[in-house]
Amino acid sequence: MADIVQSTLAYEGWLRSKLGRAAVTNDLDRKHEKMRESAFAFLRAAYWRWAETVLDICPELANAPSVLSIGDIHLENFGTWRDADGRLVWGVNDYDEAAEMPYALDIVRLATSALLAHKTASAQRASSAILAGYSRGLAGPRPTVLDRDHGWLLEQVAVSEKKRAKFWKKIEESKWSKAPAAYRAALSAAMPGRRLAMKTAPRTAGAGSLGRPRWIGLAEWCGGPVVREAKAVLPSVWLRARGDRAARIRCAEIAGGRYRAPDPWYRISKGIVVRRLSPNNRKIEADDDPAILLSDKMLDLMGFEIASVHMGVANRAGAVKRNLARRKSGWLAECASRMAASVEADMAAWTAAQKP
Repeated sequence: MADIVQSTLAYEGWLRSKLGRAAVTNDLDRKHEKMRESAFAFLRAAYWRWAETVLDICPELANAPSVLSIGDIHLENFGTWRDADGRLVWGVNDYDEAAEMPYALDIVRLATSALLAHKTASAQRASSAILAGYSRGLAGPRPTVLDRDHGWLLEQVAVSEKKRAKFWKKIEESKWSKAPAAYRAALSAAMPGRRLAMKTAPRTAGAGSLGRPRWIGLAEWCGGPVVREAKAVLPSVWLRARGDRAARIRCAEIAGGRYRAPDPWYRISKGIVVRRLSPNNRKIEADDDPAILLSDKMLDLMGFEIASVHMGVANRAGAVKRNLARRKSGWLAECASRMAASVEADMAAWTAAQKP
């Protein structure tokens, strides 16, 4: 196994080979900084490293039934959007690393993120909650719509006037410049009206996708501002780690799966994924309220959502249930603890290597 410095250089070489001169060097520098911030930030920023190492560290997961999986799942990869009927929906909101892989990897990664987000998190308790939700999701997968149910969660994601003002202030302070033609065309096509006057700006956000071009478009429509984001999308680095050169992008399949209430503005065309941005597209961040993110009911609901995603393209509930039944008690807590230790070791090695 390559060390973390070699691994990072190889990944960034692959990224540049895919993006060419469009790779955003400043954002890669930001990614390097995030990889030193904390083990949780490292996990979010370095999914390629997880893809390289997880089956070496947890080889017992390799033969689990494969499903179309999220890949880069963690506590902060859940948020809200409005569906085609205007309902507020909560669930997984980033599918950039979607690929066929053993189903267990998504729930191990979620449990690992819980352990890394807060030192007091219990591996056994977090794993029990995630598995309980995952099992419920296998039995009855469905979208999580907040307009009637899950009042406790609706309360947490409700957008205050202060947060709404902060969102628009950040948009208005963007450094406006002309986007490359492909991104400008994608943003324009995603607007709610044709030929709207639009200005564009580069955007830096997230962790795992840092280094890829990301642009926003702002226009006025029917009396108010509307915003769209366009970002380069590539085949999952899970497939890169498996040596699959014919890899295809699976984001749209997983976003529009059978048990989703999809964002009608989420679309992919010619290597660019576009989505709507608004104050209602909101997630709970680990720094905001770790007690909520690490609560049993939240982890249970995250497990439920992952199962609903897994069953959305090809229903393999029977095979997954049989595999879960054969696993020894405590398997998830054990794998998550091993992976958390591996991430912490990689972060420490990365940090040491960056010192002058």
